[in-house]
Amino acid sequence: MKIAFNQATTMKYSTLQNDLELCETYGYDFIEIRLDKLRDYLREHTAEDLKSFFDTHKIKPYAFNALEFVTFRDKDGYQQIIDDLQFLCQMGEALACSTIVVVPTFDIGDYTRSQIKEETARVLHELAELAQPYGARLALEFCGYPNCSVNTFDQAYDIVKEVNRDNVGIVLDCFHFHAMNSRIQDLQNADPTKLFVVHIDDCEDLPVGALRDHHRVWPGEGAIDLDSILSTLREIGYRDMVSIELFRPEYWEWDVERTIRVAKETTENIVRKYFEIG
Repeated sequence: MKIAFNQATTMKYSTLQNDLELCETYGYDFIEIRLDKLRDYLREHTAEDLKSFFDTHKIKPYAFNALEFVTFRDKDGYQQIIDDLQFLCQMGEALACSTIVVVPTFDIGDYTRSQIKEETARVLHELAELAQPYGARLALEFCGYPNCSVNTFDQAYDIVKEVNRDNVGIVLDCFHFHAMNSRIQDLQNADPTKLFVVHIDDCEDLPVGALRDHHRVWPGEGAIDLDSILSTLREIGYRDMVSIELFRPEYWEWDVERTIRVAKETTENIVRKYFEIG
């Protein structure tokens, strides 16, 4: 199993360059690049500078995070999604990074589950068609909040099956899986090739529907049944990667090097119980 670092874990004070150098130091295999951090990097560097770094170091790019709130948009909002997609596809082509995380919209009002499925599938199909010539693939990330239009694993997986494209899959985030009581049997029945990204994390022990990003904690220090999730991933044949992703303000205040080091240690301590690391 490869270990990746998601830049949300250090997003307040760090930079892409700093994260890359420290992740290289601590032996990460991959990084998930935040769109905002990438734009900041390109103010003083070029795409060729970034490519050169990856060409000369162990760490490689795995995914871009994220095209956010892609559904139920007005004309201008949807055009911005398309523009951002094209930018990420071009960057992905230059950096050999083919995966783009897409996030459904929150607070959409009284749409039915069938209407949400229809809209989300439509948008994913259109965006995937635009991404196809670049060799890019889209990973739908359900968010385990009551006000997110797609908030459980089975709902997201059903939409991905409806789209039925090779370049559309799902993000399994352990926090979001736990937060709205997604069912382990749905993961047991999933096709592992449709799991494009796995985010590993843990969280405080709050009731269903009450958890938010700031409740995340290091893997193994919270209430998520990571043993069930990781053992199920092993059973269905998933072996690709896990990416540590926390949005905890307490950790943002730490020294960045300490955060990246502890993230690697806690992730490996959990993952190596079920997978060979590396």
